[in-house]
Amino acid sequence: MISALISVARPTDPDAIDHLADTLGALVAGVAAGLIGDAVIVVPVANLAVETVAEATGAKVVLRSRGASPWSAGAKVARRDWILCLEAGDVPAEGWIRLLDRFIGTARPDVSLARLRRSHTGLPARLAARSETVIGVSAPRPGDLVRRDRLLNGPNFPRRLRVRRLSARLDRA
Repeated sequence: MISALISVARPTDPDAIDHLADTLGALVAGVAAGLIGDAVIVVPVANLAVETVAEATGAKVVLRSRGASPWSAGAKVARRDWILCLEAGDVPAEGWIRLLDRFIGTARPDVSLARLRRSHTGLPARLAARSETVIGVSAPRPGDLVRRDRLLNGPNFPRRLRVRRLSARLDRA
């Protein structure tokens, strides 16, 4: 099982709650399949609308301090060994449950990071992704599936981690 961390960068934006609802709605299938064990919503400031959505869905809300990584703040209250990092508005495309379940079940202990593909990325983002497979990654980003213990030490990894690319795709709502 995995924990889903959803970062809401600006909860006061007019579309923020709709984007959060889209992401949480897409995760329902993962909960039903037994893949998603819990959800944590990370916000920079308290927001009544976010707390209402969290209460309705059974998610926890975590306030992150200024300058802190949303992934580290959320990892402290997440209950599972693997964490799926998402931004509000991220919607996993069809087939993601089977692919993530298979990855978690077969990942060796030295594998700590997997990355879902983002749809509609430009050439610079694709080139950067290719280079990361060679030199590794120093910090998590939305769309990463990371072992929880790697996120507890702060926003950056102690050493660069090799990325395992997954064929699962993330779309934007």
